[in-house]
Amino acid sequence: MQINPGAAEFPHRQIAAQLTTRIRRGDWAPGERLPSIPAMAEMFGVAKQTVQRAVDQLRGEGVLITKPGSGTYVRGTRRRLNRLSRGRYGGFRGYHTDLAARYRQQLVSVGRSPAPPEVADAFGVSDGTELVCRRHLVRTEDSPVEVGASWFLPADAAGTSLERAEAFGRPLYQEAEEATGRRYVTATDTISARQPSREEAETLQIRPDTPVLHLLHVAYDGAHKPIEVAQATWPGPMTTLTEEYQVPAPAAEPDPDPGLVLG
Repeated sequence: MQINPGAAEFPHRQIAAQLTTRIRRGDWAPGERLPSIPAMAEMFGVAKQTVQRAVDQLRGEGVLITKPGSGTYVRGTRRRLNRLSRGRYGGFRGYHTDLAARYRQQLVSVGRSPAPPEVADAFGVSDGTELVCRRHLVRTEDSPVEVGASWFLPADAAGTSLERAEAFGRPLYQEAEEATGRRYVTATDTISARQPSREEAETLQIRPDTPVLHLLHVAYDGAHKPIEVAQATWPGPMTTLTEEYQVPAPAAEPDPDPGLVLG
């Protein structure tokens, strides 16, 4: 592997292109660790900072992932979230079927916690109001891929199964409907991209400068009052969000008014 010092393209971009080519042809398989930064710097005959810039570029493009204290790895299969949160609902429960097949969800904690601003706003309460919170972590075989939490008003959840530190053998929304006596009727999903908090970066085992995708899911009853506010955060380079939908056919043009004279 070598770079062309006389090329117009920056050296780190040349290195990134060569690394990508080698990954695509299978020199490094998904999940395999790349040589260290000093080793690659020696291979290319450049400074370590130049190789680091190439690695940073490929991390941002989702080709590589860096595990602090471990090294740089070829990203495995992206976590594909079909139909976002709406897959939680309905007869087939596609999200949960997919989740169970490829991921393991672990209940981390259950208890009262102060509501962060976005959750407080969704419920229409003051920041820091004590709410019932169920936190979880989702993992693949080798790494965490999601941190999340579901929030409920104490008036709805106090004394119910939602306050117990136990996993349910069915989707959470079904447990919440039975516990609260309220039915989920509509929901909204808001997706945003941002930098992770220190805790999120540590839990997801990503660098602090790796962007994450964040979901705020608010589920309402028939009176449009929120029942559950859920949060989920995923490493951006490892996650794709896929939405499949029907495109309506063009509406037929109405026949011209027979009483209208044209020309």
